[in-house]
Amino acid sequence: MRMDAFPKTLGELKESGYQSRSVKDEIRANLICKLKKKENPFPGIIGYEDTVIPDTERALLSRHNILFLGLRGQAKTRMARQMVDLLDEYMPIVAGSEINDDPFHPLSHYARTLVQEKGDDTPIEWVHRSERYGEKLATPDVSVADLIGDIDPIKAANLRLSFADERAIHFGIIPRSNRGIFVINELPDLQARIQVALFNILQEGDIQIRGFKLRLPLDILFVFTANPEDYTNRGSIVTPLKDRIESQIITHYPRTIEVAMQITEQEAQVLPEQATMVEVPDLIKRLIEQVAFEARSSEYVDQKSGVSARLTISAYENLISTAERRCILNNEKNTQARVTDLLGIIPSITGKIELVYEGEQEGPVQVAYHLLDKAIRSQFVQYFPNPETFKKKKQPNEENPYKIITQWFDKGNRVQLNPDATDKMWEQQLNAVHGLRDVAKKYYPRAQGREVLLLMEFLLYGLAAYSLISKKQVETTIQFSDLLGNIMNFNLDNDQDEDEEEEDKDEDY
Repeated sequence: MRMDAFPKTLGELKESGYQSRSVKDEIRANLICKLKKKENPFPGIIGYEDTVIPDTERALLSRHNILFLGLRGQAKTRMARQMVDLLDEYMPIVAGSEINDDPFHPLSHYARTLVQEKGDDTPIEWVHRSERYGEKLATPDVSVADLIGDIDPIKAANLRLSFADERAIHFGIIPRSNRGIFVINELPDLQARIQVALFNILQEGDIQIRGFKLRLPLDILFVFTANPEDYTNRGSIVTPLKDRIESQIITHYPRTIEVAMQITEQEAQVLPEQATMVEVPDLIKRLIEQVAFEARSSEYVDQKSGVSARLTISAYENLISTAERRCILNNEKNTQARVTDLLGIIPSITGKIELVYEGEQEGPVQVAYHLLDKAIRSQFVQYFPNPETFKKKKQPNEENPYKIITQWFDKGNRVQLNPDATDKMWEQQLNAVHGLRDVAKKYYPRAQGREVLLLMEFLLYGLAAYSLISKKQVETTIQFSDLLGNIMNFNLDNDQDEDEEEEDKDEDY
């Protein structure tokens, strides 16, 4: 139906057969329609198909207010915002109403007076569902006036009203969300007295402003979000309020690498020209996701704070930009992301993790490198045999496939990978390592071109992560060498530094 065909007056609305219903009944009815049609009411929410989404559907069918409880970056607010699509597309209100008054059941003094005066000629406006959503981030400075309302002395003076007159009230964001959805993010951050005011709305259906008690049975679906960390760090949800929130739904992080990859690819902001220029292999995507998984179990990272999915999204964007920058500098048309390009995601890691004391001692950059090494170590055994098996000689009859590579380094050879090297130079650097291509082709005989080179590079990083060879950053390059020789050189350098210090002391003496 076109907007110009919608009823314009209360009389026309009655004739149309329109029947008003509560917002929870409205959402319930529309959700039932979607479920019958096998439509997903929460498109784009990945990883919650068997957990959070069914719990939310059950809560909405029960006409419950909802509390999403979970760590940061778990799509709590996104779930709440998508509930708007379960509302009717348009809803009639008394024209000019501040609180979306139902023409059949007006609440405000303004709407009641207008309906009483004009009857069936009362003008009607239609509100789109996108305008029936209110959201507030809870902070300690949020007041009752912000959420519920306050006496407006200027309004009272202009209309010559007593402060006891309902018309002197300036409504807050919650009454203005009447007949819609209202979301409060980080609920524990609200002061206890503000939470009690919310409890009064949920329980009694009235609001109290500066001692002025107004019976106002608001029709709202409340959705709250909270982080378990807040219970200890900043506050808590007062018991009476929590008791009135009928459904508490626990959210969670992706439980598999595959699900995490889908989320990252969906959310990452990659320009078309970047997607054309940079190819990101599956291996690199898995390494990025593994970094987040390692962070969520790291002894250096505060587990109560959580590690948001925004870490991997930012890291993916930074990775593509790292490869893109190299491609531009080398005047190449396209390139493939490399393991070395993961050095470009360090800023995405350091800004997304909260460190415990031990992590602070190490420093955020060192912790980021540590997480990257652990990710490489974890994923390496998904592609190649576990080097620990051969180091501990648990299977003496099985030949060590990495021996040909480590022997080349044992002879004093070393290789340096330049992060900004052209594709051709990168290939030359990797081919210089004897046996590297043979091992890659042994386990992936069908691999060709850049895919083989990526596996060769991954072999170097994996063997370094398992301490079979040495890896260190030398100025702007990554150098791989013999582990024992590198340790001896390190000791010699230290001895030389000590000798120089002794000489300096003698000269000073």
